[in-house]
Amino acid sequence: MSRMDGMVSRRSIVASLTALVTGLALAATPPSHATPRPETPQVTWTVCAKNAAVQCGTLRLPVDWSQPRGATFELAVAKRPARNPAGKVGTLVFGPGGPGDSGVDRILAGNRFSAEILDRFDTVSFDPRGVARSGGPKCDLSLGGPGLLTSQADFETVTTANQEKWAACRVTSPVWDHADTASMVRDLDALRAALGLRRLTFHGSSYGTLLGQQYAERYPGRVRAIVLESVFDHSLDVRTFVRTQARAEQDAFDEFVAWCARETACVLHGRDVRALWNDVLDRAGPERAFEIAMLPIARLASPDRAALAADIKSLVDGAAPEIQLPPLVSSVFCADWPADVRDYREYLSLVRAARSAAPDVRYGGGLLAVRACLGWPQPVANPPHRLDVHTVRPLLLLNSRHDVRTGHDWATHVASQLGRHGRLVTYEGSGHGAYGNTPCTTAAVDRYLIDLVVPPEGTSCPAG
Repeated sequence: MSRMDGMVSRRSIVASLTALVTGLALAATPPSHATPRPETPQVTWTVCAKNAAVQCGTLRLPVDWSQPRGATFELAVAKRPARNPAGKVGTLVFGPGGPGDSGVDRILAGNRFSAEILDRFDTVSFDPRGVARSGGPKCDLSLGGPGLLTSQADFETVTTANQEKWAACRVTSPVWDHADTASMVRDLDALRAALGLRRLTFHGSSYGTLLGQQYAERYPGRVRAIVLESVFDHSLDVRTFVRTQARAEQDAFDEFVAWCARETACVLHGRDVRALWNDVLDRAGPERAFEIAMLPIARLASPDRAALAADIKSLVDGAAPEIQLPPLVSSVFCADWPADVRDYREYLSLVRAARSAAPDVRYGGGLLAVRACLGWPQPVANPPHRLDVHTVRPLLLLNSRHDVRTGHDWATHVASQLGRHGRLVTYEGSGHGAYGNTPCTTAAVDRYLIDLVVPPEGTSCPAG
């Protein structure tokens, strides 16, 4: 007790004794103004209009989890009941990627998981806050203006245009300023409770792996099993993010060149593909070259190597295939990754870092993400950090060796942060996403989710 605590007046002592006696007298009958315990949010299920085999519902949640009794929004949810109720294991929640993908649409389609998973689990997903039916903005998110910035004037024009578009989006979405992944972690735990699950079984894909990582970090005791497929590394600063993503794209391009050299299905088979590609970029000029450099990112995600070869041939022949740059990334991404780039000089240093890491691809998708988030308020709501996860069962990581979007380096780095609380399985092939590619990758995930079997350290699956 401090000295000031001991200097209590006689009047305050009497008042305290009176309060104590009064409290004892009223203990048997709680006061009528007592705050009721908050009830667990519930999902009211109805048959989905688009698919009678799926149930749709909404879960009302706080817009801002720091003000749980404040404004709310509705999280859109969908559930496909297990096809074999007698052999049901539980409920599997899917975390969609993007960011900006609809989990409800994934459940409606019903083609994300193997037949065994669909037999043994209710599969559930949702549109994350700020996406589609869950407060998604109704505004123009097209990438107007240059994709590659070449001057301080470009930098200022794009920054201003971004901020103007965000202002228009903000008024159409109740969660625009609260759409970071840390807030989604709270949403996911509320969904777990609403589904009546003591522990969570989760499969996150691509950007959805951030949600799985951060859920395990915040609620380790509520985890049954978590799969992270095509792993995002949320520990990177902006420069490392740009450099490592460019390096992943260069690696996928190198694998494509090797494929063209050995496969007659490549329309450029027998030619110097790398030289042809670089000649196209050199002749295109910086802005057009930036757009062309997005082709490997789009084509090699599947991967569709034959289509990329055909694109390059058409460019060599003088044709101009239409290249659609992706829209501005959603507010989720900008709230998770700090595009803290103050001027064109700093931006140009990132361009050079990407070019150094990827001499053929040159630019990389990381630069596009930075450009799309220029002007976002700093610091971001959910800043990057090293993971600190202590789950009873290791998280299962699955990544392609040659993933053009989430490179294998990201998966190995996340696995190193997890230590004994993570286990990486490598698919020795290409493409963004590996579950379902081969019986080996499917079995690794299914046995983990159904039987809780963690694959041996160093497990890999041959390319299919």
